[in-house]
Amino acid sequence: MGKVVCGSLVNWFDAGTHKFHRSNKYVPSSAVRLTMLKHLILSTLALSWCVEPGAGPVRAPAGAVRGAVGGGGKYAQYTGIPYARVAQRFQDPQPVPPWPEVLHAVDQHVRCPQRFPLGLVLGQEDCLTLNVFQPLASAPRPRPVMVFIHGGGFREGSNTQFFYGPDYLINKDVVLVTINYRVEILGFLCLGIKEAPGNMGLKDQVAALKWVKRNIEAFGGDPDNVTIFGESAGAAAVSYLMLSPMAEGLFHKAIMQSGTAITPWSFQYDPLETAISLAGHMGFHSEDPHKLYNFFMNKTVEELLKARVPREEGNLIMSETIFVPCVEKPIPGVEPFLTDYPYNIYEKGVHNDVPTMLGYNTAEGYMFLGKENDTTISQLDLRKAMPRDLKFPTQADKDAVADKARELYLGLEDVKITKKNLHKLVGFYGDPFFKYPVIATTELMLKTSKSPVYNYRFAYDGWLNLAKFIFGYGSHPGVSHADDLFYLFKPKFPVPAFLESKIIDQVTTMWTNFAKFGQPIPSTSPLLPRPWPRTSPGHPEVFVIDREPASAPLVDSEATTFWRQTYSKYRRKL
Repeated sequence: MGKVVCGSLVNWFDAGTHKFHRSNKYVPSSAVRLTMLKHLILSTLALSWCVEPGAGPVRAPAGAVRGAVGGGGKYAQYTGIPYARVAQRFQDPQPVPPWPEVLHAVDQHVRCPQRFPLGLVLGQEDCLTLNVFQPLASAPRPRPVMVFIHGGGFREGSNTQFFYGPDYLINKDVVLVTINYRVEILGFLCLGIKEAPGNMGLKDQVAALKWVKRNIEAFGGDPDNVTIFGESAGAAAVSYLMLSPMAEGLFHKAIMQSGTAITPWSFQYDPLETAISLAGHMGFHSEDPHKLYNFFMNKTVEELLKARVPREEGNLIMSETIFVPCVEKPIPGVEPFLTDYPYNIYEKGVHNDVPTMLGYNTAEGYMFLGKENDTTISQLDLRKAMPRDLKFPTQADKDAVADKARELYLGLEDVKITKKNLHKLVGFYGDPFFKYPVIATTELMLKTSKSPVYNYRFAYDGWLNLAKFIFGYGSHPGVSHADDLFYLFKPKFPVPAFLESKIIDQVTTMWTNFAKFGQPIPSTSPLLPRPWPRTSPGHPEVFVIDREPASAPLVDSEATTFWRQTYSKYRRKL
């Protein structure tokens, strides 16, 4: 077996300097967190230069592919395989012609264009690639396939191994696929015209699933046993794929982690107005979708992605997520991905009915609290920060709901929101935006689905709860948004995974059990001693993932009941 060779920039990343600490006292300052973020970005670029020993070639219908050996010889990895191409901006993905020669699939740093927090715009427009990870051990039959869809608010993210390393899941004898898709305005401009119909990023995902169906058998995967799973916007995307006839038959099970299609941040109610607003902030004023299209087409990627529509003063950071999925207008000759509001589709029960697992983390809001700054914190006003999928008949109704929410999360005292007490709003940043949408989606599915539904609450607060630490809340209890990912994927930066080997084993076993059998715990064992039954419509409960597993009611708190009552009265619909 050959030696791993890396570019010289890897030497820049001193792993000893960037260890992750967990302490009851240490919380990094904003400057320290910014430095850490710089290191993460530059390290991604550096580590992408690494070249592993060769693997393959695999002869698939798309063409012959040669990859590399990873995981110390445990798996073959084929990275940067094109599954479709972007022939024109804002248009549907197009097929990639079969390549005539062997494709060397070793590019680990393809990403769709996006803006990084440091003001950098990175990525290439023709970015539709996927990675395939295949165990090298022989198998008597094709392995279950798990296709992961990354999060990032439909604004950012990629399938990078820097965060989404396959090692833990590959140990469970599955084939793993991770995909890129277009994000932000390039993926979700929705003008309602043939030139820019909308939902390009979701159509990219359909193209990726079609590629998997046609080609994955060549990599030892079973095209008739495909599980899609995702976190945050990736979970919302999984939910959207369940709602679209375009994706019918392309997957057989689904896992949603901290997101669904009925989260407030994952749907555009007025996509033309969104485009008008962005163009206006770029100095162009028109309400004509064709003129808007021509304007955006003549801008560079950097110009498009550096432009921002400022959030309303007093609102939360989640309100900045504006280019997201939409309902498409009927356009002759264009196949739509979505033709109705997600809530309506779930309510009618006309979605792709497959076994589903979905859940949330106990303190989703920490990540988003940590993204606020001194200015936005001083301006926070819950009356201006209600989720955008609520519609109130009067301002008095809106104020009453906001005041009740303030009482729930901050107490009866009329205290000013400051950096010091901001942590008290972790529930407000999490409950209506992540937790309750999972509960509401579950309740809808229990009414209309024939397939089993399994619910979980991720409550394990351990050494790998890195998102909570990075965003400044390492000393606070609970599990932040994205903390669960580090128990599923092995990142390329150093983490103390050896301290959490048991919970990693438990979580990855439950996730891959679901992919294999349609049940996270088909039978109890010393590793998983507690049963996890399907969610019952009569008495719905969640499986609590923690040091000691438990069960709990689906609706488990005064805050959850509050949001349930609020949405039953004021949910915005099309």
